[in-house]
Amino acid sequence: MVKATGTRPSGTTAEGRTRSEAETAEIRVALVGRLTELQAEYDHVLSEITELQRERFADSAGDDQADTGTKTFEREQEITLANNLLERITQVERAVERLGSGNYGWCERCGNQIPVERLAAFPSATLCVSCKQLEERR
Repeated sequence: MVKATGTRPSGTTAEGRTRSEAETAEIRVALVGRLTELQAEYDHVLSEITELQRERFADSAGDDQADTGTKTFEREQEITLANNLLERITQVERAVERLGSGNYGWCERCGNQIPVERLAAFPSATLCVSCKQLEERR
């Protein structure tokens, strides 16, 4: 039986077989590639936010309440986008850490294996489908 802590011997995967170094390396390359993409996107969004802030300060003379409200709404959307990217970066970083510790691919809640299909669709998943559904219902 698998412990609910989600800890596994390094490299252990389904049916007790060991994940090869090549498989681990392939997963790591994919995760690090995704991390690089997300960080570049985050940096780009931050630079856009900064530039838009400069433009708004320079172009705010004569704004009425509607203009101010629109600009505030747009700024909040941009910040939300940046925060979402930051959260996704954190998730991928956590997946890389879990890969290094041998816990990648195992549910943090119940300790069962996360299906390969789920990991293919969402490589930074830390919960199996059942546990994720329970979490979303709360």
